[in-house]
Amino acid sequence: MAIIALVLFGLAAGSFVNAFVWRMHENKNWVSGRSECVWCHHHLGLWDLIPVLSWLWLKARCRYCQKRISLQYPLVEIMVALVFVLSYMFWPRPISEIQIVILALWLICATGLIALAIYDLRWMLLPSKIIYAVFGVALVMTLLSIIQSSDRPRAIVYFLIATLIGGGFFYVIYILSKGRWIGGGDVRLGYLLGLLAATPSKSFLVLFIAALMGCIVGAYMAVFHKMKRSTPLPFGPFLIAAMLIVELAGGGIIGLYSRLLIPA
Repeated sequence: MAIIALVLFGLAAGSFVNAFVWRMHENKNWVSGRSECVWCHHHLGLWDLIPVLSWLWLKARCRYCQKRISLQYPLVEIMVALVFVLSYMFWPRPISEIQIVILALWLICATGLIALAIYDLRWMLLPSKIIYAVFGVALVMTLLSIIQSSDRPRAIVYFLIATLIGGGFFYVIYILSKGRWIGGGDVRLGYLLGLLAATPSKSFLVLFIAALMGCIVGAYMAVFHKMKRSTPLPFGPFLIAAMLIVELAGGGIIGLYSRLLIPA
């Protein structure tokens, strides 16, 4: 029952992400504004807004102008639903009353992070408004985690160091390059992801996985002529994908590395 509920909530959250990023980019009211076709701007009806199913039923075309509806919409909806379900299934801590609250806050953060990734992919920008909103939720999540911790001073120190690692790395690059290599949004995102990582080792792991994925994708696109050497590649989506991986599997990855490095 919980899985079904998470799938439905995830699909709805994914639909919200699609509408939200477009409305923010177009400076439209994302709270009370009605959903509309991005081509003809006709207001969409209820049957046009069912996650995934409407896209399939309409054969990926607007009911009113017949322009194609991007594959982004069902993919984002499915991706958010998948993140919701996997977060519940692989949550790294025993589920208790406070952990249910922390998990719910994480799902909100994950939704915001996916919105950031989509925005960065489409428009090469990480809006500060989204980062600050997610940072506020992450702070509440952090406070609850500290309260539940058996060693609160250590947890506080770990959170602070992890945050400094995540943002400090990009801040140094930003200063050295005078903003040519990365933007301020990457620095702010780094601090946010460091806070969510919660420990120095996981913060380092986020950076490592993101860099690895960026190198692999960049090399693939260069080899197969998908991009020129001068073509900018947004790094935010790699950081966010790495954060999602580390949140759910970071402990296992670090444990495996430790066992390989220091055999029993």
